[in-house]
Amino acid sequence: PNDYLVTLVPERATFHRLEDGIATNLEIAVSTEDDVEVRRLAIMNRSDRTREIEITSYAEIVLATPAADLAHPAFVKLFVETEFRPDHSAVLCRRRPGGFDAEELWAVHVASLEGRPQGALECETDRSRFLGRGRGPDNPQALDGRSLSNTTGATLDPIVSLRQRVRLAPGGFARLSFATGLTSNLETA
Repeated sequence: PNDYLVTLVPERATFHRLEDGIATNLEIAVSTEDDVEVRRLAIMNRSDRTREIEITSYAEIVLATPAADLAHPAFVKLFVETEFRPDHSAVLCRRRPGGFDAEELWAVHVASLEGRPQGALECETDRSRFLGRGRGPDNPQALDGRSLSNTTGATLDPIVSLRQRVRLAPGGFARLSFATGLTSNLETA
């Protein structure tokens, strides 16, 4: 990038970046009161031309203890089901009771846009569809210009990913927030 600055303080991490006329400011904070992480991305078009930008989130979902995931990662993930709620701009994940723990768990990954969207919100919950054959998180096929599949349900390797396109005129600004949280019931999620 042309300019890059990271600021770490106890309550948040902030990443400032300027590249090819696009300025971004990413703030990451974890709630001290709830099991929620919030990532807020502000984007400004400092170039002299209109830009269309895809903003895509990605997180791998386990919904089990670290010990259970280390012992049997594939088995633990068999109990995770996903659901897309476009009316709430959210992906819900539920771990069915069974396996290592009889307790039901829910995760929610939700997007909020301040600005005008360019197209509908997309989602992906299957890691293999997102990454592609022989590829990793550093170079996923989902960033090759194709749409996300909006596939949900039970997958062998669940993730949560939301994508929103925005169009920014010269000097244009948009802010997108992603919140990811964990709870024990659907109503709270």
